[in-house]
Amino acid sequence: MMHKEQEVEHLSCLIIGSGPAGYTAAIYAARADLKPVIYTGMVPGGQLTQTTDVDNFPGYAQGVTGPVMMEDLKAQAERFGTEVRFGYATKVEFSTDGGVHQVEVDGSKLIHADTVIIATGATAKWLGLPSEEKYNGFGVSACAVCDGFFFKEQDVAIVGAGDTAAEEATYLAKLCRKVYMLVRRDEFRASKAMVHRVLNTPNIEVMYHSEAVEILGDGQAVTGVRVVNNQSNQTQDLDVTGFFVAIGHQPNTEIFQGVLDMDETGYLITKSDSTATNIPGVFACGDVQDHVYRQAITAAGTGCMAALEAERYLMAKSDA
Repeated sequence: MMHKEQEVEHLSCLIIGSGPAGYTAAIYAARADLKPVIYTGMVPGGQLTQTTDVDNFPGYAQGVTGPVMMEDLKAQAERFGTEVRFGYATKVEFSTDGGVHQVEVDGSKLIHADTVIIATGATAKWLGLPSEEKYNGFGVSACAVCDGFFFKEQDVAIVGAGDTAAEEATYLAKLCRKVYMLVRRDEFRASKAMVHRVLNTPNIEVMYHSEAVEILGDGQAVTGVRVVNNQSNQTQDLDVTGFFVAIGHQPNTEIFQGVLDMDETGYLITKSDSTATNIPGVFACGDVQDHVYRQAITAAGTGCMAALEAERYLMAKSDA
């Protein structure tokens, strides 16, 4: 895989990804004198840089914007000696016997690392509408738990038919006046219990065979959504101020396929109560291995775990 003419650098701790998980791992690893290097990936700061307001991260009493929070975390990691570099991992060759791991960066540079912490996160799946992109952060969101609070006593729409969509719809229903739930087929993909909960929530209106074709807005914020019935081809405009997309997330694990254990949707599998993967010295934290909570605070928690486990792994190796 690796060419002789490549520049080679040896690190004790390489962190791939720069969201709350990656930066928290860096803070702990740097304080343990592991001299970590972070490669940010193509979206430095991760998903939170596409979020306007973060009101649920402990310690920010007045709330904070996603980009500012990521800058704070970056500065904190750098304060303890983390080196943050823009770049992304293009290939990996992990040692299965506790040897040195090889990671190619930007297709040209080769890193030899004693430990690797994977914090590459996940990417929300979107419908792919230009208007959805235009109003992302201004009424369009892929996280009801993060942003639902801003739509108190307002009318909103959510698209999706799985457990996450059902859960987020019932969450929104507690805050919002009305929730339109757009389901593409004539049935949910969610579990019976979740469907039961949705159908028994009076202010959720389920619209079957329905697809959003355009997010309507005034140039500043969302004012509605145009919906087509895919059976009758009739369109109607719903007056909503919020539009939530809950059609799933895609973990950023393409380069680890065939190398690390992952579930059927591509999330990395870590050992119970641990961030350890199936390869010694390789750890995974944050949304790349968490399809349940997907919050900044839980990502940060597993980032801390990964750094502590990397430190213990290196200590055990040096004692051997």
